Amino acid sequence: MNNARVTVPAPRNEPVLNYAPGSPEKAALRAQLDTFVADSIEIPLIIGGRNVTTGDLGTCILPHDHRRSLATYHKGNAETVNQAIAAAADARAEWSAMPWESRAAIWLKAAELLAGRYRQVLNAATMLNQSKTAFQAEIDAACELIDFWRFNASYLPEIYAQQPASAPGMWNYVEYRALEGFIFAATPFNFTSIAGNLPTSPALMGNTVVWKPASTAVFAAYYLMQLFEEAGLPAGVINLVPGSGGEIGDPAMAHPDLGGVHFTGSTAVFQGMWRTVGANIAGYKSYPRIVGETGGKDFVFAHASADPDELAANLIRGAFEYQGQKCSAASRAYIPESLWSRLRDRLCSEVEAIRYGDIADFTNFMGAVIDKATFDKLKGYIAAARTDSGADVICGGTCDDRTGYFIAPTIIQAHDPRYTTMETELFGPVLTVHVYKDSDYAQTLELCDTTSPYALTGAIFGRDRKAINLAHNTLQHAAGNFYINDKPTGAVVGQQPFGGSRASGTNDKAGSFLNLIRWVSTRTTKETFTPARDYRYPYMQER
Repeated sequence: MNNARVTVPAPRNEPVLNYAPGSPEKAALRAQLDTFVADSIEIPLIIGGRNVTTGDLGTCILPHDHRRSLATYHKGNAETVNQAIAAAADARAEWSAMPWESRAAIWLKAAELLAGRYRQVLNAATMLNQSKTAFQAEIDAACELIDFWRFNASYLPEIYAQQPASAPGMWNYVEYRALEGFIFAATPFNFTSIAGNLPTSPALMGNTVVWKPASTAVFAAYYLMQLFEEAGLPAGVINLVPGSGGEIGDPAMAHPDLGGVHFTGSTAVFQGMWRTVGANIAGYKSYPRIVGETGGKDFVFAHASADPDELAANLIRGAFEYQGQKCSAASRAYIPESLWSRLRDRLCSEVEAIRYGDIADFTNFMGAVIDKATFDKLKGYIAAARTDSGADVICGGTCDDRTGYFIAPTIIQAHDPRYTTMETELFGPVLTVHVYKDSDYAQTLELCDTTSPYALTGAIFGRDRKAINLAHNTLQHAAGNFYINDKPTGAVVGQQPFGGSRASGTNDKAGSFLNLIRWVSTRTTKETFTPARDYRYPYMQER
C-alpha cells in the first residue's frame, strides 16, 4: 500500500515541432501518411475491451480526395449502446476505487506515448481523415492533447486538497466521488485533442464513459483507443461506440444511469440534448451533469490605432487556419474606415495568394472542409452574398468539389452590420467584415456585443489603451476567451482555459480544474472525537 503523499510531476506544455525540410519529424510523418494511404482497415466498436461488429458500415474518407478511403467502421445501435453502458457499469466500482495516483499515472503515460511513437500516428490520422495540415495536426492531435493529460493530472490532487476547516474536537473532510452513473462523451471532428479530452477528463476523476466520436473523425478515435489500452486503461472504462447521433445518443440519453454529458459540437444539438435531459429528469437516478462547448461567431474588433500589418496577419490566421473549422475561428470583423482604406487591397491580395489543396503537400496553408453537407452550406452562403444588396464578396468565393470539398478563403464585406453572415456560424473559411465610421467606435462595440447569440472568443486590436480598455469592458460577456492584439484562436492548456457562455456553452473551461470538478460529487464527513453525553444545553438551567 502506497502511503506516500505523492506529488504529480510538474506539467509542461509540449514543444511544437516545426517539420522543417530534412527534419526527422517530417520524414516520420511522411512515412506514416504513406502507410495509412497504402492500406484500408476495418474499425470495430470497442466495448468492455472487446471488438464488436454490427455489419452496418460507414467509411472514413479523405475530405481533400473524397474518392479515397482509409477505413470502414462499424456503426453502433441501441443494443450496442446498452452493452457499452453495462460494460461501463461493470468497470465503475473498481476504477473509481483505484488510487488516484494510479489513474493519473495512466494519463501521464498516455502523454509520453503520444509525445513519442504515437505522435505521427495521431498526426497522420488527423491530417488524412480531417484534412488538417501538418502544423494544425501537430498543435492539436499531439501537443494540445499531451497538455490536457499532463495538466489534468496535476489539477487532480489540487482539487482533492480543497478541504474544510475543523473546529476543536472534530475533524471535517470532503471526498470527491465519481458520479453515480456513466458519462456520455460526444466529440467533434475538428479537434483530435477534444476527442481525446472529453472522455478522459471524466475518466481521470474515476468515472466510466460511453464515447461517441464524430462520424467524420472515427479514424483518429480508433488509434486513441489503442493508445489508451497501451497506457494501461482497464477494459470498460472508456467504450467506443461510433454511429449517428440519434442511434447512439437517444438510447444513451434515455438511460436511467446517465450521470453526465460531456459534449463539443453544434449549439442546436446541445440544446436538443439539454431538452432530452429535462424531459427525462424524473427517470434518472441522479441529476446528470451537463457540460458543453458549442458554437461561436467569433469577432476581431479593430480600433483606428491598430497596426495594419498585425491586423492583416492575424485576420488571415484566425479566419482561415484549418479552413475556419475551429469553434474559435475569426468569423466576423469590425474595421474602421480609416484603417480599411489602407487594409482592404493588401488583405485581399494576401488571401487570394493562399495555397490550399491536398494536405500531404506541405506547401498548402489549407485543406478541404470536412464533408459534402458543409461544402454545400458554405457554397450557398457565398452565392447569396454575391447577389444580396447587404453584402459583397470582395475576394475568394471559389467552390470546387470535383476532387475534394474545397472552399477558397473568402472575405465578404457586409454593408448591413446584421447581415446573415455577421450573425450565423458558418464553420468554414469565410470572414465577414463590417466597416464602421471611426467616430462610432463605442456604438459599434455595443453592436458587436448584441449581434450574435454566441460568446466564445473575440479579439481587440489597437494601440490606444483607453480604446482597448473600453472594448475589454463593453465586451466582457461577449467572449469567454478574449484576446488583446492577437487572433482569437490557439488557446493553450495551462495558459488560457477555454470555453464560452451564452449560446457557446456552459463555460466549464477545458484545460482547467473548473472542468474536472464537474465530474465529481462531494461527500462531507464530520467526525466528533468527544460526543455529547447529555442532551441538555446550558441555557435550560435557571440557576
